[in-house]
Amino acid sequence: MFAGSAGVSPVTVMTANNGGHSPAQIAELCVNRLIWVADSAPPELAVQARAFREQMLDVIIQYVKVAAAEDRKTVVSHLEKVGMADLAQHIRSL
Repeated sequence: MFAGSAGVSPVTVMTANNGGHSPAQIAELCVNRLIWVADSAPPELAVQARAFREQMLDVIIQYVKVAAAEDRKTVVSHLEKVGMADLAQHIRSL
Protein backbone atom coordinates (compact mmCIF):
# COMPACT_ATOMS: atom_id res chain seq x y z
CA MET A 1 0.00 0.00 0.00
CA PHE A 2 1.63 3.20 -1.09
CA ALA A 3 1.01 6.07 1.25
CA GLY A 4 2.37 9.51 0.60
CA SER A 5 4.47 10.15 -2.48
CA ALA A 6 4.94 7.47 -5.08
CA GLY A 7 8.10 5.48 -4.79
CA VAL A 8 9.63 2.06 -4.97
CA SER A 9 9.19 -0.40 -2.13
CA PRO A 10 12.38 -1.64 -0.48
CA VAL A 11 13.91 -4.89 -1.66
CA THR A 12 14.06 -7.78 0.80
CA VAL A 13 16.56 -10.61 0.56
CA MET A 14 16.09 -13.74 2.66
CA THR A 15 18.31 -16.79 2.89
CA ALA A 16 17.70 -20.24 4.37
CA ASN A 17 19.95 -22.91 5.80
CA ASN A 18 19.31 -26.65 5.71
CA GLY A 19 16.17 -26.49 3.62
CA GLY A 20 13.84 -24.05 1.97
CA HIS A 21 12.03 -21.06 3.38
CA SER A 22 9.23 -21.55 5.89
CA PRO A 23 5.65 -20.57 5.04
CA ALA A 24 6.07 -17.53 7.31
CA GLN A 25 9.19 -16.43 5.42
CA ILE A 26 7.50 -16.86 2.04
CA ALA A 27 4.47 -14.92 3.28
CA GLU A 28 6.72 -12.15 4.60
CA LEU A 29 8.38 -11.83 1.18
CA CYS A 30 4.95 -11.73 -0.46
CA VAL A 31 3.41 -9.16 1.86
CA ASN A 32 6.55 -6.99 1.65
CA ARG A 33 6.08 -6.93 -2.10
CA LEU A 34 2.33 -6.23 -1.94
CA ILE A 35 2.03 -3.78 0.94
CA TRP A 36 4.50 -1.03 1.63
CA VAL A 37 3.92 2.02 3.82
CA ALA A 38 5.99 5.09 3.10
CA ASP A 39 7.79 6.71 6.02
CA SER A 40 6.16 9.96 4.94
CA ALA A 41 2.62 8.56 5.31
CA PRO A 42 0.31 10.41 7.70
CA PRO A 43 0.46 8.64 11.09
CA GLU A 44 -3.24 7.66 11.10
CA LEU A 45 -2.97 6.12 7.65
CA ALA A 46 0.32 4.38 8.48
CA VAL A 47 -1.17 2.72 11.56
CA GLN A 48 -4.14 1.42 9.56
CA ALA A 49 -1.92 0.26 6.70
CA ARG A 50 0.42 -1.61 9.04
CA ALA A 51 -2.52 -3.29 10.79
CA PHE A 52 -3.90 -4.34 7.40
CA ARG A 53 -0.45 -5.62 6.43
CA GLU A 54 -0.32 -7.84 9.53
CA GLN A 55 -3.79 -9.22 8.79
CA MET A 56 -2.77 -10.01 5.23
CA LEU A 57 0.44 -11.65 6.48
CA ASP A 58 -1.64 -14.07 8.58
CA VAL A 59 -3.90 -14.88 5.62
CA ILE A 60 -0.98 -15.44 3.26
CA ILE A 61 0.80 -17.70 5.78
CA GLN A 62 -2.26 -19.93 5.96
CA TYR A 63 -2.57 -20.19 2.17
CA VAL A 64 1.15 -20.89 1.71
CA LYS A 65 0.81 -23.74 4.23
CA VAL A 66 -2.19 -25.11 2.32
CA ALA A 67 -0.31 -24.85 -0.99
CA ALA A 68 2.70 -26.74 0.40
CA ALA A 69 0.51 -29.49 1.84
CA GLU A 70 -1.45 -29.85 -1.39
CA ASP A 71 1.74 -30.03 -3.44
CA ARG A 72 3.09 -32.80 -1.18
CA LYS A 73 -0.20 -34.69 -1.62
CA THR A 74 0.18 -34.43 -5.40
CA VAL A 75 3.77 -35.73 -5.26
CA VAL A 76 2.78 -38.59 -2.92
CA SER A 77 -0.09 -39.57 -5.19
CA HIS A 78 2.17 -39.63 -8.23
CA LEU A 79 4.84 -41.69 -6.45
CA GLU A 80 2.25 -44.21 -5.33
CA LYS A 81 0.92 -44.51 -8.89
CA VAL A 82 4.40 -45.32 -10.22
CA GLY A 83 5.08 -47.91 -7.51
CA MET A 84 7.28 -45.89 -5.18
CA ALA A 85 5.19 -46.27 -2.02
CA ASP A 86 8.23 -46.22 0.31
CA LEU A 87 9.37 -42.87 -1.01
CA ALA A 88 5.80 -41.60 -0.94
CA GLN A 89 5.60 -42.51 2.75
CA HIS A 90 8.79 -40.56 3.49
CA ILE A 91 7.40 -37.50 1.76
CA ARG A 92 4.05 -37.91 3.49
CA SER A 93 5.85 -37.78 6.86
CA LEU A 94 7.39 -34.34 6.15
